Amino acid sequence: MKKRIISATLIVTALSIFAFTSTALAVKKVRISGNFPVEHSSSLAMEVFKKELDKESNGNLSVDVFPAMQLGGAGENVDQIRSGALMMTWLSIAYLSRTVPELEAVSLPFIFADREQAFKVIDGHVGDLLNEKLKRKGFIALGYMELGSRNVTNSKHPLKSVADFKGLKIRLQPNETHLNTFRALGANPVSMDIKELYQALQQKVLDGQENPFAVIKAKNFNEVQKYLSDTGHFFDFIIVVANKSRFEALKPEQQEALTKAMNTAITWQRNKAIEDDTASKDELIKRGMQFDPISDTFRAELQSKTAHIIDDVRKKVGDELVDSVLAEIKK
Repeated sequence: MKKRIISATLIVTALSIFAFTSTALAVKKVRISGNFPVEHSSSLAMEVFKKELDKESNGNLSVDVFPAMQLGGAGENVDQIRSGALMMTWLSIAYLSRTVPELEAVSLPFIFADREQAFKVIDGHVGDLLNEKLKRKGFIALGYMELGSRNVTNSKHPLKSVADFKGLKIRLQPNETHLNTFRALGANPVSMDIKELYQALQQKVLDGQENPFAVIKAKNFNEVQKYLSDTGHFFDFIIVVANKSRFEALKPEQQEALTKAMNTAITWQRNKAIEDDTASKDELIKRGMQFDPISDTFRAELQSKTAHIIDDVRKKVGDELVDSVLAEIKK
């Protein structure tokens, strides 16, 4: 009798383990990594995505989120996506521009009047064209969040004229259009991953950098930079991309659930980014940075000095995308 009871118990235990294992295997887990700080709106949006994905997939898909460079910097994340080691990432489009140079068509200096205009462009025909270019290189674009208008900080002097840019060693993202723009202004731009930036500023290896207000605050660059302006020279997008092969390996209903969840997260982030932009600028001033707004006359001079960049990008990526961007802006 004891042997029968033990045998029955073992069978029940084995069946329970099998059932648990089968259920666990049925839940597909994906990983998404980013280089933005935990408190940045894009990182918070990934938590929204996590909750929405569980709901949209009825618990059949789950996600592990790794913000703040936990799985490496942006450049490393791009390599991980390309190899398939990582399913998804969110990052500035600049880090994909060397793989998909057509992205530089939306990185032109001083072309967007405001965020509303920028998103009308990226959410329309231009975005469709770029998404197709990304797909050909092995990426599935899942949407665009706001990184925002990029603004210059430095430790040397206020920016009052174009002459004040001369010789400034300024860190930029790895985007040729960005780098060429600052060369045209007389600066000495340096491409560097953001994970190395604070130390470079602290040690005076660099004079300055440019980022949206929210990133400047989150990275505490006010501790190593004195002067802040609202140059707004580029409006930058955060793109969410997935490895094409791994995304297409999902069942159609899983792809739909993932896409819907990400759309919800992106909408949330765009609204949050609007709040954070002004609040971050005010906080930086409160922390002791000297804010020198750029006058309309000065901005027009900056735009004039960099106008030829549009033709440079046209030669690099072709007329179709550049013309599409400019046509959408005119609308």
